[in-house]
Amino acid sequence: MPIDTGELQASLPHLNERAYNLMSINQYASNHFFRKTVIYRKAIKIPYGASRFVNTFRSDPCFKYISKYQYAFPATIKSLYDKKFKLMFMGEVLQAAKLAFARMMQEPLNLNYPFEKAPISPRFRGEHALRRYPNGEERCIACKLCEAICPAQAITIETEAREDGSRRTTRYDIDMTKCIYCGFCQEACPVDAIVEGPNFEYSTVTREELLYNKEKLLSNGDRWEVAIAERIEADHYYR
Repeated sequence: MPIDTGELQASLPHLNERAYNLMSINQYASNHFFRKTVIYRKAIKIPYGASRFVNTFRSDPCFKYISKYQYAFPATIKSLYDKKFKLMFMGEVLQAAKLAFARMMQEPLNLNYPFEKAPISPRFRGEHALRRYPNGEERCIACKLCEAICPAQAITIETEAREDGSRRTTRYDIDMTKCIYCGFCQEACPVDAIVEGPNFEYSTVTREELLYNKEKLLSNGDRWEVAIAERIEADHYYR
C-alpha cells in the first residue's frame, strides 16, 4: 500500500531528508501496518578515511515503533480473554479452591497438642544433657573439645585434676540463648558425654532459666538416659 512522502515525514519526524530518500515506501508501509517491532535509524557517515557512506537504516529489535494503527483490533477474542484471565490470577485462585475442597473431604491433620504429639526424628537435636556411666560416674573427661568447637561460644568449662591423675569438670555451663543447635559439641565429644536429647519442651519465663549449669545438665541426662542411649545406638552405623 503506497503512501505519500508527506504522511511519511509526519509519521517519522526524527529522520533527516537523506533517510526519507533511502527508505523504501513499500517497506515502511508493510512495517507500519503489519505491526513489526522495528525502529529506523538515521544514515550516518563512516569514520574519516573511508570512501563511502554507510546506511544504518535497519531494524532494531530492542525498540518498538508505536503508531495509531498498533492496537486498533485485538488479534483474537481468546487472546484478549486470556490476558484478562491472567490479570486477575484466576488460575491460581481456582487451584487454591480445588486444593481446599479436596482437603475438606479428608481427615484433619491437626493434633491435640500437648495431649497428642507427632513423632520426631531420631537425630533431632533438642535440650542438652550430660550423661553418666552405668555406675554413676560422669562421662565427661574435661577435654574441652566441645568448648573449642562451639561456633557460638556458648559453652564454658573449668576443670581440676583428681588424686588419681584424671581430670574432671568443676564447672560446665551452657548459655542456651546463644546455642544454635548445630550438634558440633556432640560430634566432638570422644565419650558421648554431652548430647542433645529428644526434649523440645523447655521454654522458660526468664532468660536466667536458660543458663544451664552442670547440675542442670546432669539432671537432664538422668531423665532422658534411656531415650538418648537408644538414639545413639541407632545412629552408631552412620558415625
